[in-house]
Amino acid sequence: MLKPIDAEALLALLPAAPDLSAKVSAWLRHLGVERRLSPHSLDAYGRDVRQFLGFLAARFEAPPTIADFVSLAPADLRAFLARRRADGIEGRSLMRALASLRSLARYLEREGAGRASVFSAIRAPRLARSLPKPLGAADAIAMTQTQTREGELRDPWILARDAAVLALLYGAGLRIAEALSIRRKDAPVGSIDSVTIVGKGRKTRSAPVIKRVRDEIENYLKLCPYALKPEGPLFVGAKGGPLSPRIIQLTVERLRGALGLPDSATPHALRHSFATHLLGRGGDLRTIQELLGHASLSTTQIYTAVDGKRLMEAYRAAHPRARSTAP
Repeated sequence: MLKPIDAEALLALLPAAPDLSAKVSAWLRHLGVERRLSPHSLDAYGRDVRQFLGFLAARFEAPPTIADFVSLAPADLRAFLARRRADGIEGRSLMRALASLRSLARYLEREGAGRASVFSAIRAPRLARSLPKPLGAADAIAMTQTQTREGELRDPWILARDAAVLALLYGAGLRIAEALSIRRKDAPVGSIDSVTIVGKGRKTRSAPVIKRVRDEIENYLKLCPYALKPEGPLFVGAKGGPLSPRIIQLTVERLRGALGLPDSATPHALRHSFATHLLGRGGDLRTIQELLGHASLSTTQIYTAVDGKRLMEAYRAAHPRARSTAP
């Protein structure tokens, strides 16, 4: 993963002239230190800019300078977006790349390097807004139970660990990175019925944790063979180090096969299921927004469309007049 504070490594990687490379390095440091972007976001921003500068280097037949960057024409940016589309890059990734480049352009302008007006002249690609794909309640519950994986040749503590992580995704609506960021000393066990989460944008929220989920975590802690340090991660890998999200993703892939679920049954689908099932049981949209850590209510409102779609499907399947063409 790209480290924004490692200026020398960045300068060696960027296909740009030294003046622009130095500014890009400073911009990433600014995002990491002052804007407090996550390492994942910084890696994505750095990758977007490297790809764009590489495209410009080939287009101009020379590493681009600051002067080249701020004097770009709309045709240059449109050519880059067209190339990325031809490479099979989807609209959401193109939109993020454009946001990264606009952020860099604003930084250069604040630093007195000139105004790259091209980035405000080009519209972001339109996105087809897809609805989340939640699981049915029975399937979501089955994914969070150790019994579902009986017979697997894995240590019982690993099965208990995976069940506890998935229980947090469905029972508390956490993102996978949020669940894996919990420290041992903050574990919601016993009478501790909530956990403090640092989510997207470094925003902090408190997530309630029901007893069923706390029981799964306690079972994992009872079986875990490692002495977990209070300041260390709650969930650890087979060798005692921090647990990788990829391990949980692979676990869910195996569960999909065991339960006959579609590819849309991912760890994040458990978070979608949490929101959809709460809404279906009469949960208040504002409360669900707070539980999910959404900055905007409009993000949460997409679940009303999911629930409405589910209700219409149930109506068409069950109502006699909906199923019959007779008068």
